[in-house]
Amino acid sequence: MYLNKAMIYGNLTRDPEVKSLPSGMQVCSFSVATNRTYNDRDGKRQESVDYHNIVAFGKQAEVISKYLTKGSGVYVEGRLQTQSWEKDGVKHYRTEIIVDKFEFGPKSGGSGVPAGASQGAASSAGAGADSRSGAPVLPEYPSEDINPEDIPF
Repeated sequence: MYLNKAMIYGNLTRDPEVKSLPSGMQVCSFSVATNRTYNDRDGKRQESVDYHNIVAFGKQAEVISKYLTKGSGVYVEGRLQTQSWEKDGVKHYRTEIIVDKFEFGPKSGGSGVPAGASQGAASSAGAGADSRSGAPVLPEYPSEDINPEDIPF
C-alpha cells in the first residue's frame, strides 16, 4: 500500500490566484506559511517558517478564491505532486499540495464565512439559523413525557 497525504494548517501568504483551464474548470493557486518553534542545542528558542504551494480545482477553487485572502487561516488536506521543467538548460522543480479537503480557519472579524465552515458550507452558512440573533433554530419538543409504546419502531 502507498500513501501520499499532506495535512497543513497555516496562513495564506498572498491572495489566491484563479485561472481557467481550456475545459472551463477553475484552478486556484496560493501559498500557505506554517510556523514551527523549537529549542536548539544551546536551549535557545528558535522559530522557522515553511512555505507551501497549494492548488485547488473546480468548486473548491471557486470557494477558496471567494472567501480567503492574504493572512487568512486555512487547513488543507491533499496529496503532494512535484512538477519539473527545464529552462535555459537548468532543471527546475516545484512541489505542490493538490487540495482534497480544506476548512477555513477562525474568523478574524468582518463579514465572511463563519469559523469551522468547510468547503461546501459557504453557501449554506446561514441555513437553519434565526435571522435576528444568528442562533440555530431548534425544533419544539412536546412538554409531556414520551411513552415508549407510542414510538413506531
